[in-house]
Amino acid sequence: MKRFIDHSELARDRRFVRQNNVLSTILADVEDNVEAVVEAIEEHAPLIENSVRGTAAEPLFERHGPGMLLVRPNEPMDPAHPAAATQLRLRLHGVFVGELQALEGAARSLWDFPDAPWEFQMNMARQCWDEARHVQTFEKLLDHVDVEPGMFPESTFLFECACSEDPAMRVAGVNRALEGLACDVFRDTIRYAEASGDETLRQAVDFVLADEITHVRFGSEWVREFTRDDPEYGQRVQDFRREVDRQFSFGGARSARKDASIPIAREDRLEAGFSPEELADLEELSARGPSSETLREALGVLRERHEARRQAG
Repeated sequence: MKRFIDHSELARDRRFVRQNNVLSTILADVEDNVEAVVEAIEEHAPLIENSVRGTAAEPLFERHGPGMLLVRPNEPMDPAHPAAATQLRLRLHGVFVGELQALEGAARSLWDFPDAPWEFQMNMARQCWDEARHVQTFEKLLDHVDVEPGMFPESTFLFECACSEDPAMRVAGVNRALEGLACDVFRDTIRYAEASGDETLRQAVDFVLADEITHVRFGSEWVREFTRDDPEYGQRVQDFRREVDRQFSFGGARSARKDASIPIAREDRLEAGFSPEELADLEELSARGPSSETLREALGVLRERHEARRQAG
């Protein structure tokens, strides 16, 4: 079996529609400026439209045009919001495919590094077992909210960003950055479940979060182990993790900002082995990007332009 596969080689059945990964990074480098956001989104309008054709996200494009990309990161999850059900379905489907990619990432770590210490291989094997269970859990949660696998587009952005060919960088990207993002998303989803009174959702996600904290701890421990005798190597690994975390912040949507739609789960990350200094750094780098007010205004502009094109065409 081949080692170090490209994200495009991940196998999926015909239910799944693959989304171009560039759509996940549009906001990562955009200034906090309405015109800049609109220009960046409009540039990728054909990609956005093609990525949702034939999926349950197509009505979002019909309503918002390419600005549909701003619907999810624009507002926190609120059960009282008219779009709450759609937001939840999109999030849970995104987590479902993310768990598939986390399973693939952990399995690749086990296969790609045959000379790694036995304890590392056992940790990755344990993580594969956990991730397989998570895929099953979120498949059942999809059914809970009337969503089928493949109903929305899948981006392999998570796998692409996190899976380095270096073992320390691999666990920094997969375990510390990707699983760290999962901690943030799951803690926020638990808050949503509590606010909406959905005990099934709350309990299921809480169980999965306990595993994610363990997976982040695996990464924290193995980054230290792999780099303990080489401070320069350790810094390169940290720099890689910081860049992955910057991408995973989606232009400030996942951050410690007051307007963040996904707050950083500080207590969970501390329990998982992040230091206060690392959290302060994460908060600083993830705070960059357009504010929710800017995104809201940009969405309005994009929606107006989309409607004008529809009427003209």
